[in-house]
Amino acid sequence: MASIQKRPDGRWRARYRDEADREHARHFTRKVDAQRWLDTVTASIVRGDYVDPKAGRETVRAYSSRWQSVQVSSSGTARIVDNALRRHIMPALGGRAIGAVRRSDVQAFIKLLETKGLSAGTVRNIYEVAARVFDAAVDDRVISASPCRRITFPKSDGDEVVPPTVEEVAALRSALDPQWQAVVVTLAGSGLRVGELLGLSVSDVDFLRGTIRVERQRLQSGELAAVKSRTSRRIVPVGQVVIEALAAYLAAYPSDDALFRDEWGVPLSYRRWKRLLGDAACEAGVRVTSHGLRHFAASALISGGASVKQVQTFLGHSSAVITLRTYAHLFPGDEDRTRNVLDAALGPLADFLRTTPASEG
Repeated sequence: MASIQKRPDGRWRARYRDEADREHARHFTRKVDAQRWLDTVTASIVRGDYVDPKAGRETVRAYSSRWQSVQVSSSGTARIVDNALRRHIMPALGGRAIGAVRRSDVQAFIKLLETKGLSAGTVRNIYEVAARVFDAAVDDRVISASPCRRITFPKSDGDEVVPPTVEEVAALRSALDPQWQAVVVTLAGSGLRVGELLGLSVSDVDFLRGTIRVERQRLQSGELAAVKSRTSRRIVPVGQVVIEALAAYLAAYPSDDALFRDEWGVPLSYRRWKRLLGDAACEAGVRVTSHGLRHFAASALISGGASVKQVQTFLGHSSAVITLRTYAHLFPGDEDRTRNVLDAALGPLADFLRTTPASEG
């Protein structure tokens, strides 16, 4: 129900009741302006995109806390979201009324992240969390539109993945104590993410078929969790080098549960492995990380003629787009393949040119 009344002071009072039967009113000097405001509000109610003007007064911190508490996601994703909110979004925007945040404020936030020295990829990941919060606020009709629109991001440094050489992998392996050498061989020969490898149990290795079943990952907290996506759950074929390395490792360090354990029989943790690998890389004089060993496995497949789809499945990427974005420069013969495809397409035209006399000038 809406109405317009003239007040004793000559101004016009426009008022309406929203879907929750709360009354809202504004005062105008001209009746036409009051009517225009009511028409706009009425149209938004009819369209279903009406937003209570008072809802936007809630702070970004308060709304984000409510939003975060009802999210359903893996523990890994929840950790990423919490880190982005707690360390970056809340300090910069948490005290602002959510309805008062403008596109320019979000752009300034992105600039702030860049000045902190964060990588382009990290900046975009933090932004994605902020965008999810504001999109949810739109869906909840707390704000009418998200300020996360037409944002300019820092340019990526554009560095292409440079996989370690087999000599670097060998040097890294030799710098480790014998107990840990099989970890390097397995990472380099399977392309597993380090969390996936640390989450393996002995029963996940099929020594006869030469495969490793990936179903779990070990989080940085030490807890076991499901892998991060459906495509990450996979059976990975591995060569005889990996199988023999694992067989020798288990013969020396038997286990009936976690595949890799430390000196005290506790499953090898992310933090311990990171320290072991860092010390070995320093001693060997190489710059190789666990993810670098994953790149090594991918590059070996590509150099052997594997297709994009095969590499995607092997690595557990959610889409071939991710595989291409990371490794497109490693696929050989792109220029020759382009020439061959164009020649095949233009074949009929080439025949026509060869059999058609040149016109006289």
